[in-house]
Amino acid sequence: MTTLSDVADMLRNARREAGLSQEELARRAGVARSTVARMETLARGDMSVSALLRLLEAAGYDLKPVRHGHVRTLEDILAEQRRGDVP
Repeated sequence: MTTLSDVADMLRNARREAGLSQEELARRAGVARSTVARMETLARGDMSVSALLRLLEAAGYDLKPVRHGHVRTLEDILAEQRRGDVP
């Protein structure tokens, strides 16, 4: 199961992989730098999903649901079915 702490780590890693500071990511996402810091450290013990989506998009990522235990997203599976890749 993915915890909020895992999501915070993923956000921090996405920002770092994109080569962005907290300030630059915040600017691109249209949020305060303190929002980025709070979400990366879970300072309030929760996070805004809308802010998370904006921050991930600003770092060049999408948030996609993946069935537990699988590595492919629902979007991947549907694309395979449309192409006829799945029996």
